[in-house]
Amino acid sequence: MSAMQALQVLVVEDDPPSLSFFAQSIQQDTRLALAGQASSVQEARRWLDGDHPPLDVLLIDIGLPDGSGIDVIRYALQREPRCEALVITMFGDDENILACIEAGALGYIHKDSAPEDVAAVIVDMKQGGSPMSPMIARRVLARINGNQERSRLSSASATAASGMRALSPREQEVLELIARGFSYGDIARLKGIGVTTVQTHVKNLYAKLAVKSRGEAVYEASQLGLLHLPKQV
Repeated sequence: MSAMQALQVLVVEDDPPSLSFFAQSIQQDTRLALAGQASSVQEARRWLDGDHPPLDVLLIDIGLPDGSGIDVIRYALQREPRCEALVITMFGDDENILACIEAGALGYIHKDSAPEDVAAVIVDMKQGGSPMSPMIARRVLARINGNQERSRLSSASATAASGMRALSPREQEVLELIARGFSYGDIARLKGIGVTTVQTHVKNLYAKLAVKSRGEAVYEASQLGLLHLPKQV
């Protein structure tokens, strides 16, 4: 991220105090810029359909008055090539968090976070992190493993039918490390390569899997039986 280029963030939250808190948290950090605000699915879609700077981050509540934040996540990721989604949530909302991650979100942030934590989580996500608790990460991996079992017999034919180019050994390694929540910097250190090389592998992965985010890549790869992760006990 360039020191001169602030990350453009759209906040979607129907609770006025929460919307104000997250908007102010973004405006207080020079690494971030508040690109827009919305309080419903329709407002968010109108904003995404309008003229605006390229969006880097969608910060969104799940429960909106006219629908689900999951629909906005899918819509934004389809329209904004560099956008990544972060879910605003309360404690104990694990099932909705899992649904959002399957839709392409990379993690979540609690409503009672401190302002400096809001900025730190957003920046970390854009640098390759996946902000989620170990418990949620385990459940995501468990669900991926369940998908692997269900798709094991048909994965070869599904891959062939998709016309997808085979992953290189290095791309496979990067994919599995992404699925485990490693950042680009972590992967670079583990594999003894540069961060830009990791980003190139990730770009190639996205193209081969026809996805636009890490969450989508992990989900699609699990559906195709391409992930070889250890079983969760």
